[in-house]
Amino acid sequence: MSVEAEKSKAGAKHQKNVPWIEKYRPVEFNQIVGNQETVARLSVFAREGNVPNIIIAGPPGVGKTTTILCLARHLLGASFKEAVLELNASNERGIEVVRQKIKGFAQQKVTLPPGRHKIIILDEADSMTEAAQQALRRTMELYSSTTRFALACNSSEKIIEPIQSRCAMLRYSKLSDAQVLAKIQEVCKEENVEYCDDGLEAIVFTAQGDMRQALNNLQSTYEGFGFVKSDNVFKVCDEPHPLLIKDMLTHCVKADIDEAYKVLAHLWKLGYSPEDIITNIFRVCKTHQDIVEFLKLEFIKEIGSTHLLLMQGASSLLQLSGLLARLCQVSLTTKD
Repeated sequence: MSVEAEKSKAGAKHQKNVPWIEKYRPVEFNQIVGNQETVARLSVFAREGNVPNIIIAGPPGVGKTTTILCLARHLLGASFKEAVLELNASNERGIEVVRQKIKGFAQQKVTLPPGRHKIIILDEADSMTEAAQQALRRTMELYSSTTRFALACNSSEKIIEPIQSRCAMLRYSKLSDAQVLAKIQEVCKEENVEYCDDGLEAIVFTAQGDMRQALNNLQSTYEGFGFVKSDNVFKVCDEPHPLLIKDMLTHCVKADIDEAYKVLAHLWKLGYSPEDIITNIFRVCKTHQDIVEFLKLEFIKEIGSTHLLLMQGASSLLQLSGLLARLCQVSLTTKD
């Protein structure tokens, strides 16, 4: 066998063993799902060349880091390896990293075409300590002629004002269910995954607009069971089944506390945490077709206040039972 053939065989084997979140990570702007307007602006930056420092803020799994990598590839081409420094600020976040790694890289000389700059990518930038961020703002000024900074974060409020004012701020929103569904259907076709429609619906439900989560759940379900259906998905994701939650809410609408509590007790015996149960109650409630709008709003108000109590540490079956009682009471009051 020739050397080329062996290499291509090894490459194919490697691709087979790669997690799908990496295998299907976009490498071009047109492959990125969602946030089209922001991606279009960045593709213009990539074409024109002179990119400002940027901060991309948004929830996990919507393509923040992927977009920055696409931008860097587009701008730097063959020089990508030597002209890009990628750091994950959640595990390298102290002032020493800024003083040594970042400053050292900014001082390095790399020959690039006119209008192109070295790029320092800081993932999870909101995890950096304030001292590190203060040191970073000076570095951004000193090396602005040769280096650009791209910061990805979940919450832009945790980035100090002086850095925010030196950057173009781009915000990403959660992906829509339709966008996630279209992508996982595409992956199913590529990987010859057998599925039924309720299985993909369950993947979309558990992902909640997070593409990384959707692909991970799809791969886990397929590798574990060989067939993607809703029961298998909820076994893998270990979340309370939405049909049980829906059943429980329907009993609350009828003000039938006994039947609603039976479902809750069943979920509790299965070992689900109160946080998982309350989160799914909210998700199911907001899309429940059989609850009229004004009642749904009252339900969500009660669910929200109970969620707050659970987050503050009052995490018990009693709190969830109290929620069911209040939901039944709201139903009775609105009927009157």
